[in-house]
Amino acid sequence: MKREFGKLADGSIAYIYTLHGGGLEAHISDFGATIHRLYVPDAKGHLLDVVLGFDAPAEYIESGTFFGTVVGRNSNRTKAGSFQLNGNAYQLGVNDGLNNLHSGPDFFKNRLWQVEEVRENSICLSLYSPDGDQGFPGNAQIRVTYALEDGGILQISYDAVCDQDTVFNMTNHSYFNLAGHQKPEKAMDMLLSMPAKFFTPSDAESIPTGQCQAVDGTPMDFRTPKPIGRDINENYNALLFQKGYDHNFDASSNPCAILTDTATGISMSVITDCPGLQFYSGNFLKGEAGKDGVKYCYRGGICLETQYFPNSLNQPDWAQPITKAGETYHSETRYVFTANCDTISK
Repeated sequence: MKREFGKLADGSIAYIYTLHGGGLEAHISDFGATIHRLYVPDAKGHLLDVVLGFDAPAEYIESGTFFGTVVGRNSNRTKAGSFQLNGNAYQLGVNDGLNNLHSGPDFFKNRLWQVEEVRENSICLSLYSPDGDQGFPGNAQIRVTYALEDGGILQISYDAVCDQDTVFNMTNHSYFNLAGHQKPEKAMDMLLSMPAKFFTPSDAESIPTGQCQAVDGTPMDFRTPKPIGRDINENYNALLFQKGYDHNFDASSNPCAILTDTATGISMSVITDCPGLQFYSGNFLKGEAGKDGVKYCYRGGICLETQYFPNSLNQPDWAQPITKAGETYHSETRYVFTANCDTISK
């Protein structure tokens, strides 16, 4: 099913496409290649929309939240917005203090993507990114495919090719609340489990220091499931700098994260081929008026963004998000949803 989402400033129309499969229902917009709604069955079989979002394209443009949108060419932060590739220096916009965030300010989230194929359970969207776009080299053709698969799986596949060596580090910026998006006050009660033995600490500007720090004995240890809000206000520099969780964790073990709401019984496992996972606890939400009249309060949803490590372009010892000219960049992330009465709090 296809329905009109809203008119853009240039007069073009954005649409929303409804997908069904694997017991899930997803509403995907061609504006920003955005996950607008994601309905998941709870332990009683009731469908809940578990992602935050807005009711109109203009609200996505005006907001700095990136609700549900695709981020590229390079996700997360780049120090001073600069990097070198093949001996050449490249300068991106500076839109986050002195640094670059999510390749802005000309974000992919504010662009109308082309719909290449729609099936009952999947949609493929494409975007042409010309040489110099956002400051990156090469003419690039980018595709994102959303598919709802058996077993409660939302699979996101990213594919891109460029005529020059360039940067590809794509992610989806959905904010999840497995209690339902309309209950932002419950988000910090969700249980999070991550097998990561280390995270990459950042400075006060959210730029990684280049170290990999063990989680042992710190509030960053999620190897045993715990409520997200339990340690979030601890007097610990990593949390103080970022005003909560906004950190990259090792994602080499799969699933690299399991999120559970004990009121609905819904769990979400994250499986990826990316080396890193950014866990963000919604520290800068400030009562945005979202879908269905809901106001998304401080820490009213959380992000689990699969990625290369932040600022990896300036950390040569880390895996590099570089794709050679003519080669295909491909990355996949799966969000696997289950519902179990046994996980519900009595």
